Amino acid sequence: MTTVVVVKKEGQIAIAADSQSTFGDMRLGAVDDARWNKIFQHEGSYFAICGSAAHDLVLQSALKKIKNLDFSSRVAIFESFRKLHPKLKEDFYLKPDEEEDDPYESSQMTVLIANQHGIFGVYSLREVYEFQRFWAMGSGRDFAIGAMNALYEQLDAEGLAKAGIEAGCAFDVSSSMPMTSYLISA
Repeated sequence: MTTVVVVKKEGQIAIAADSQSTFGDMRLGAVDDARWNKIFQHEGSYFAICGSAAHDLVLQSALKKIKNLDFSSRVAIFESFRKLHPKLKEDFYLKPDEEEDDPYESSQMTVLIANQHGIFGVYSLREVYEFQRFWAMGSGRDFAIGAMNALYEQLDAEGLAKAGIEAGCAFDVSSSMPMTSYLISA
């Protein structure tokens, strides 16, 4: 899995991610991975994905193919992912099945988004959350959230994001350094 975080504080927004990929019991660290950065930028927004490693290239490609997607608000992000879902199935062969009693087809990915409009999380059934202060996803999320909560008053947005990733990497076996981070103005 991974540890990815977003933080918003005092007009600054930070997004950060660890660098480890995991294939079952095997891990691929940054020293051997030529493309270990888990964050990509698209039209002013930064995206970090949890789930299958395939999601990274799939989402980047899909975002380039579909025009007029909007990531400026919770509702706009929902509508954008609603437009993306059929393309993920048709063009990229997404298998949308998860649990039999799920109310909707799954997009199979969780995504953190950071841009000048805020910090957002998109979950597999296209649930979209906007966060006030910070959030984390991936297998190291609990450690990252704990660290960011404990240090929220002491650090700026960038420092909090780094502390979250460092905590995730210290305690989660599926996350490791180095990290990538980006800072933007809100």
